[in-house]
Amino acid sequence: MASSAHRRYPPFSMRAPYGQLDGLEIRVMGEIAKRLGLEYEPVLVRWESVLIGLEADQYDIISVAMDITPERQQKVTFADGWLESGGRVVVLDDSDIKVPADVNGRNVGGLVASNWTKIGEELGGNVKAYKAESDAMQDLANGNVDAIITDAVAAGHAIKTSNLPLVMLEEPVSTVQKGFAIKMGKPNLTAAVNKALADIIADGTYARLTSELVGYSPAPVEPIRSLP
Repeated sequence: MASSAHRRYPPFSMRAPYGQLDGLEIRVMGEIAKRLGLEYEPVLVRWESVLIGLEADQYDIISVAMDITPERQQKVTFADGWLESGGRVVVLDDSDIKVPADVNGRNVGGLVASNWTKIGEELGGNVKAYKAESDAMQDLANGNVDAIITDAVAAGHAIKTSNLPLVMLEEPVSTVQKGFAIKMGKPNLTAAVNKALADIIADGTYARLTSELVGYSPAPVEPIRSLP
């Protein structure tokens, strides 16, 4: 049995209409467990407790969409990066903004106190801060701002579910990879997870499972590999 800690954070983890757990990390980790012949039992935990539980062997792996950072790599073993995200510029589908630099001098929305507003300022935009991403998306659709900057995966999910006439620019303004954390000293589990993940990406299963939620496949082109 593979027990996996996670938190509710759409579209990574959420409740489907009929109450069952769904989301990117649920789908990908569930498929990995299936390929390994394991029963998948997700366990809801608080974000601040997730690494403590892993160290205490309360579960085998963390399916939380956790950023792979050098600091965290000193504490846990990450399976190969399973998802790439980061900042992207979102515009109306008929906008003349084609690359991030085009927001210079334009009205740009972003979540208050986030990296996105800082990046908007660095690009020369006139930044408007929002408390909720949904409000920024609606303001963009209504023409009250020319662009917004937000997380690529969150934006993909919002665009797909809202049916608003919005698109993401191809060029990112920042990038980050997310990984499944495993307690150090479990090389066999790490190797097995990495092989299963590579297989589901290679055979198209990953793209099918994720595109339904965010409109594209967020698999990293060059995944951060597990440290030995």
